[in-house]
Amino acid sequence: MKAVKATIAKALQPVTGLDEDTLVQMLEYPPNPELGDLALPCFKLAKTLRKNPAEIAQTLADVLVQSPAVTAASPAGGFLNISLARLPFATEVVNLAAVDTHALFSSDRNKGHKAAVDYSSPNIAKPFGVGHLRSTIIGESIVRLMREDGYEVVGINHLGDWGTQFGKTIAAYLKWGDEATVRADPVRELFKLYVRFHEEAERDPALEDEGRYWFKQLEDGNQQAVSLWQWFIDESLKAFKETYALLNVSFDHYLGESFYNDKMDAVVEELLADKLLVEDEGAEVVDLSAYDMPPCIIKKSDGTSIYATRDLAAAEYRHDKLGADTLIYVVGGEQRLHFQQLFKVLELMGKPYASRAQHVSFGMMKFNGARLSTRRGHVVYLEDVLAKAIDEAQKIIEEKNPNLADKDAVATSVGVGAVVFNDLKTYRIHDVDFRYEDVLNFDGETGPYVQYTHARACSVLRKSNDAKATMRLDTSAQGDDEGESALNDSEWALVLQLAQANEALNRAVDEYDPSVMARYTLQLCHAFNRFYHHNPILQSESAQRTRRLAMTLATRNVLARALYLIGMDAPKEM
Repeated sequence: MKAVKATIAKALQPVTGLDEDTLVQMLEYPPNPELGDLALPCFKLAKTLRKNPAEIAQTLADVLVQSPAVTAASPAGGFLNISLARLPFATEVVNLAAVDTHALFSSDRNKGHKAAVDYSSPNIAKPFGVGHLRSTIIGESIVRLMREDGYEVVGINHLGDWGTQFGKTIAAYLKWGDEATVRADPVRELFKLYVRFHEEAERDPALEDEGRYWFKQLEDGNQQAVSLWQWFIDESLKAFKETYALLNVSFDHYLGESFYNDKMDAVVEELLADKLLVEDEGAEVVDLSAYDMPPCIIKKSDGTSIYATRDLAAAEYRHDKLGADTLIYVVGGEQRLHFQQLFKVLELMGKPYASRAQHVSFGMMKFNGARLSTRRGHVVYLEDVLAKAIDEAQKIIEEKNPNLADKDAVATSVGVGAVVFNDLKTYRIHDVDFRYEDVLNFDGETGPYVQYTHARACSVLRKSNDAKATMRLDTSAQGDDEGESALNDSEWALVLQLAQANEALNRAVDEYDPSVMARYTLQLCHAFNRFYHHNPILQSESAQRTRRLAMTLATRNVLARALYLIGMDAPKEM
């Protein structure tokens, strides 16, 4: 669609006086396909051209009908409705999708930029619950989307491996822990100890002092504390990596909070040199009152470090050592103030990358309407959810296609895909209420529906026995929009959806929102399934068969790429 919009904009530029990029942005899709394929609102032009919008629309229509890309252009209430020449447009879109799907999606707008994306970030010695699912899969999809758009991307797992919670976990382990029990199921057993610590501390507040004492011992390098802490990390990472493997998630770096312990003093010294640090009730802070924000605490009154200090050190490391000019943080909306403070301090320090730092927030994950809380033990283990989804997929496969090859692999792809898509189809800023009956629903606008559409396209191509190299639209028939070469409405609707892949990618990247791509896959599936039901493919006449196979191949390729961009498998059979 980007090419034909550019052609229309170029034709209209001399008449409107607007630059071509502005005109491209103004073009929109009519609410009713019968009105046309594109529409240009002319109200914005009335002031500069000194005419009413209806007159302007008529003038522009007279210009556009001269273009070979357009078959009709008509004014309608201040809008210019445009109908495209179907066959030339379809030939360009379908043949491109058949050979170079990346080119259909991407203009490599951000080539030359390098981004560091911070996502997932589970806490060591705590379970990987469904609450961490959002950051993990939103972040993984953003990494893939940005790479598709030309960025070089470094994916970073900023593990929660430091802080007073480790003092509490160490204290709990020393009081009530059993090594054999913990080794048998490390993360869950350590988590039980952490929850017990808080339950006991409600009755005996002195336990909080023990937790603080052991964290101070950890900070001071006490051998016993450090040894236990490292053991907690090693065991937690083993469990986390099994979950990441199921989710098709990978990181370039696992750099936890502790990685920056020896890098924070340099940040403090720089803040002192810039005269940004002031004392506030014994703590060292950056005063942000001029920006309507509370002070950013750099060191607490007891001298211990805090999140902001580490994040400043991490930002500097990601820019100076990893070479990133764009910093992305995929972290829940409850941390909004923290990142506003962080970015403002970076700006005050004169860091050039402060203007390219972005907090990608997302809504809260609830479970059956209730907020999750690891401190109180209210958590749903993600590994349990994935296992249940995979088991459900296996049951459906056994019922509907018991002779399917690689049943276990397909069940894993479908079960995990159901969980991922259920989340990603939701606008990221909205809260998600996690309910098994929704996640494991294999009907409607779900991951299995999208994956099945891909498998259906694969099945048609297999049955055709045609060489994929021959599945192309005939360029010699480009001028023929009638007869056997003419595209009917369901074919044309599919072409228009295929053509919007680039716009979906651009929006998803610009808004840092995978739901744009997830919704695009649904729209493409709806268009393909209507096309599939309304048109014989393998039984159609020669020219139509070739065209429809080419459209099926294009759909298969675009769907596979779109699914990859949201972190899902595209099974060839289901």
